[in-house]
Amino acid sequence: MKTNNRNQQDMRNASARRTSSSSTRETAATKWQLRPIGLIRSSLKDRKDAPRQGSEGAPDAWLEVRTWAAKALRQLSVGDQVIVITWLHRADRHTLEVHPRRPENPLTGVFATRSPDRPNPLGLHEVVIRAKRGTRLRIGPIEAIDKTPVVDIKPVLTCVPLATRGYRR
Repeated sequence: MKTNNRNQQDMRNASARRTSSSSTRETAATKWQLRPIGLIRSSLKDRKDAPRQGSEGAPDAWLEVRTWAAKALRQLSVGDQVIVITWLHRADRHTLEVHPRRPENPLTGVFATRSPDRPNPLGLHEVVIRAKRGTRLRIGPIEAIDKTPVVDIKPVLTCVPLATRGYRR
């Protein structure tokens, strides 16, 4: 009887460890954080007023970079093409399928679309830096609405070898 009880206790402990380990992994996966580096200041105030893509008549806007991230703007210049990565804060994060652009289009998984409504609503906006004033960048065209958080800025990659851009390997 003691052996049987001990085996049952060992099984419960093993099960508890698996459950704990599994929930720890899930908890760790949900604790990722993005720290916004700035905000978009745009004349677009509502999603319904924004074009679907920057190339479809979007205005220029200001990207206000937080002071703690100001040094990260070094070497960015007027005329540079960059990708601004935003957090689409008004998106529906439960949407997994959409009819792209029109209801008559086939139901499509959001990963095959540019829909702002998606589980992790990151926006990718290829823009040109029009002006640089301290920690503010005038960029455009950009379809992001006013107060959209910006999580990163990355240069548009070209086929120019790194050596010609002043970098060492």
